[in-house]
Amino acid sequence: MWADKQIIEHRLACEILNRIKDETFNFIRERKAEKISEYKIQQFILKRFKKYNLKNEVDKPIVAFNENASNPHYFPKKSSKKLKNNTLILIDIWARLNRENAPYADITWVAYYGKISEEVKRVFDIVIKARNLSLDFIREKLRKKRIPTGREVDDIAVEVITRNGYEKNIKHRTGHSIGLKSPHGEEKHVNCTNIDSLKENLAYTIEPGIYLDKKFGVRSEICFLMRKNRLIVTTPVQKKLILI
Repeated sequence: MWADKQIIEHRLACEILNRIKDETFNFIRERKAEKISEYKIQQFILKRFKKYNLKNEVDKPIVAFNENASNPHYFPKKSSKKLKNNTLILIDIWARLNRENAPYADITWVAYYGKISEEVKRVFDIVIKARNLSLDFIREKLRKKRIPTGREVDDIAVEVITRNGYEKNIKHRTGHSIGLKSPHGEEKHVNCTNIDSLKENLAYTIEPGIYLDKKFGVRSEICFLMRKNRLIVTTPVQKKLILI
């Protein structure tokens, strides 16, 4: 489990990633008339990592438009899709402070350029509900002095998505532990389908997603940790689609 110093470093990395997220969406707004590409946005994010002295040892940030966002592991190339009207934009960024044994932070936010369709709004609302109810479930268990298992948390998010008719559009589990050399933890608690209880003083993600092939995908990813039977969400929480 993490030392107090590492928890502080994780929370600082979360703050910086949130700042970079805001700067990225502002960058897109400023360049939307140029039909900026996914790749150029990714390169902007990488420059911001250098500016804030963040380290990223695993893959490059995900920037995905419309149908590319339906692939949770999509990484843009130089010849990537360009921004146009009515585009859903998903960015997934992870990094850590450039210090020895500093933990990662990991966030995913979505934005929209154009007029939001009812389908996009519905899917976004379901993902947000799945995330919120997962957090509520953890809080309730902690109030009863019990730490839930990863599988129990996953079941909550999956049930929300399934109940709303999108069971076939789930392409990954609800979360993972956060590591020191990777956003995915090295510990056995790496996946939220584990039957073991989650651990205090170690950060995890909650990141439910719905992915409609050849159309779009929506994911909301936040980090949290537990200390002394208290849930601490260490990243900002998206409540509404960002408008570009």
